[in-house]
Amino acid sequence: MPDYWPEEPGRASYWSERHSEAARRLFNAGVASVYTFRHMLTAADSRSMPVRRRSLLCLAALVCSFALLALAPAARAQTKAASQLLIYAIDVEGGQSTLLVDTVTRASLLVDTGWPENDGRDAVRIQAAMSDAGITHIDHVLITHFHTDHVGGVPELVKRVEVDEFLDHGVNREDSDITRHDFAAYLKAIEGKKRRTVNPGDTIDLPGLDAVILTADGEHIAAVPGVKPTPNPWCASEPKWELDTTENPRSTGVLIRFGKFRFLDLGDLTKAKEIPLVCPENLIGTVDVYLVNHHGFNLSNSRVFVDAIHPRVAIMDNGAHKAGSPEAWETVHESPGLEDLWMLHTAEDSDAAHNSPDALIANPKGVAADGAWLKLVASPDGGFTVTNGRTRQTKSYPQR
Repeated sequence: MPDYWPEEPGRASYWSERHSEAARRLFNAGVASVYTFRHMLTAADSRSMPVRRRSLLCLAALVCSFALLALAPAARAQTKAASQLLIYAIDVEGGQSTLLVDTVTRASLLVDTGWPENDGRDAVRIQAAMSDAGITHIDHVLITHFHTDHVGGVPELVKRVEVDEFLDHGVNREDSDITRHDFAAYLKAIEGKKRRTVNPGDTIDLPGLDAVILTADGEHIAAVPGVKPTPNPWCASEPKWELDTTENPRSTGVLIRFGKFRFLDLGDLTKAKEIPLVCPENLIGTVDVYLVNHHGFNLSNSRVFVDAIHPRVAIMDNGAHKAGSPEAWETVHESPGLEDLWMLHTAEDSDAAHNSPDALIANPKGVAADGAWLKLVASPDGGFTVTNGRTRQTKSYPQR
């Protein structure tokens, strides 16, 4: 009996084709290289290798190939499970600027840009958050409304950062010189850049995230996909609030969903426009994290609204001497189910009873310098953490 495989017609090509297919499957599964059966046949061309040894090598190669194929889906699943949503509540001294980044797709959304001037202070703080998140450009900038503490930072931002698209509610509706000025400055700064007017029900293209516009230009969404409206028992007890004529009730608001995690940002929406979102039925359901409307002014944050959305954690982007009013703070703080109310600043015009503990404040009274952010890291299972940028201390909120 010969000590080698005879050169039967088709034997080598048959096994080579079979193993090449396995190699292709391994490559597609993420395995960079394999030792193929064709390599073995070439190495064995001397016909001096014993049959048993050659057979064992072939068997070992096939076993390794199938083992790697079996492990590849698990590796991909682990990579997918590592996806996180980063949310930075950036300190722009009583204005708003909130950065959201998906850690896998790198999709990014910046909601508002803070104040103008100040040597580009707010744009620099936005860039610091971008650097921490590992991004160098922004996919979308959403301007909630055309007040200077929200849109004023755009001219400085576009000098420093590439932005793919600007989103807003259309035109300025407020009859005031400062708002007309800031709206004109915004339009000039984004000349030649992509701009889209959004309406309730529109979505924002953010791979890995679900972002739906809830409010814009004084209108609100009729139904949120995936949310079943439920009767709100608190509606009868809520007073009727007058509608103001500023840009605030025109705010563009967005609901972000990341797996089971839900984040709500409605800009400076006021009480008269909050209530239709939850009365007579709650259209938006509950949320995990609520960016407190209007920096914590009592013109916003009606009890019927805050209690209906039932936030687990709230973040108030107030300034040291702007917003953080005692009435609004108490409404949010006493909301059923709220675990913590985080603040960007101590509300220095309020009292100790209506401020959170220093551990939950990014920039408490008396610190040497402002500019610390609050950083939230969410997982698709609904769990999340919040880190105080000043202390670097992190608090966990496990999935429920």
